[in-house]
Amino acid sequence: MKKLIETIQNIFKVEELRKRIIYTLLILLVYRLGSFIVIPGIDPTQLAKLSEQTKGGLLGLLDMFSGGAFSNASIFALGVMPYITASIVIQLLGMMFPYFQKMQREGESGQRKINQWTRYFTVLILIFQGPAYLTNLHAQLPETAFLIRGFSFNFFATIILIGGTMFVMWLGERITDRGVGNGISLLIMIGIIARFPYAVAAEIGTRLSQTTGGFLMLIIEMILLFLVFVAVIALLRGTRKIPVQYAKRIIGNKQYGGARQYIPLKVNAAGVMPIIFAQSLMLLPLIFQSFDSTRGLAAVLGNYEGFWYNFIYGFFVIIFTYFYTAVTVNPTMMADDMKKNGGFIPGVKPGKKTADYLDSIMSRITLPGSIFLAIVAILPAFAMKVGINNQFAQFYGGTSLLILVGVVEETLNYIESYLLMRHYDGLMNTGRLQDRSGR
Repeated sequence: MKKLIETIQNIFKVEELRKRIIYTLLILLVYRLGSFIVIPGIDPTQLAKLSEQTKGGLLGLLDMFSGGAFSNASIFALGVMPYITASIVIQLLGMMFPYFQKMQREGESGQRKINQWTRYFTVLILIFQGPAYLTNLHAQLPETAFLIRGFSFNFFATIILIGGTMFVMWLGERITDRGVGNGISLLIMIGIIARFPYAVAAEIGTRLSQTTGGFLMLIIEMILLFLVFVAVIALLRGTRKIPVQYAKRIIGNKQYGGARQYIPLKVNAAGVMPIIFAQSLMLLPLIFQSFDSTRGLAAVLGNYEGFWYNFIYGFFVIIFTYFYTAVTVNPTMMADDMKKNGGFIPGVKPGKKTADYLDSIMSRITLPGSIFLAIVAILPAFAMKVGINNQFAQFYGGTSLLILVGVVEETLNYIESYLLMRHYDGLMNTGRLQDRSGR
């Protein structure tokens, strides 16, 4: 506790970091306030049926990602999921078309172009998702809930939904540029945290209403939730270290090198992005069928507890883990950097052989990591099968817990870097830097 208090004091001693944290909190506050602003023309007192629709299943998950804005018929109802979907489209286009591949290799200027294309695709997706959301509102709410009717309402409400999502994207970009951590990820995380107290309260109410064994089951559930939480942290932090030997060099009268360093290759180098991408794809059929989970492909994929939903979802998680690892980890570049710095892996020739060796190691350690990630992702279905409340089960592993742990760890690492630059102990371990020999 003493170290935690000292760390918080150190955070507020760094002026730039203090300003960034306050700025981030203010942006998150704006986002949360916006999730309660109902679309003009809708009576907010008649949203009970919409809230009932989003208590479970995929719509419940979508409502959680938006921090309750979906069930509130808010101007932010569609959240950031259209942006995530557009990002997936851009990533896939980068694998198929040279034009997008060239932009990905152009550095900062190319990234600006990619961001612009992502915005265009986001608006295009919103043109379809906005009317689909309004169709669902008309199906769920009584006619008296709409103070304005007809084409005029649908037109300006669609414009408001598009503007709301674009504003949320702008808030996320502001956090990334002037705040702490990744803005879009933080917005998703704050929406998940906002729904957590309601989920816990619902589960406690369910267990305490039971005449026998309810309190004991609640304790067991909390213990299992803690164990899953620890397992997720281990998954996101797990690494395999490859020894690298540095050649000896004589500079002046001093001898450098000869020490052994390690390349830390993460078991899950992709983090939580495969989960976000896979979940976004699973929501597409439901969105384009006006949020009707009773027909077509949505009837199969909309069954949150069903076999096919969880099988396809787990498969997508594994595929996107490999895809994102290939994007973020470049064995050829790592091999070239080692060669330039006089380093080599004992028993492996520098250059192409080293790149092939690193690629084979990444493939081997990514497979068990991706499978474990997929198992954790589908755990909520098993939790619901044993009688856990639908809202609470979404935090029992799955998308919610993975995103929550991953984003929190990423943000803490961001803060840690600022503290280490100012020679302060941070939030992770001792906060002290090591030299090449590990001292």
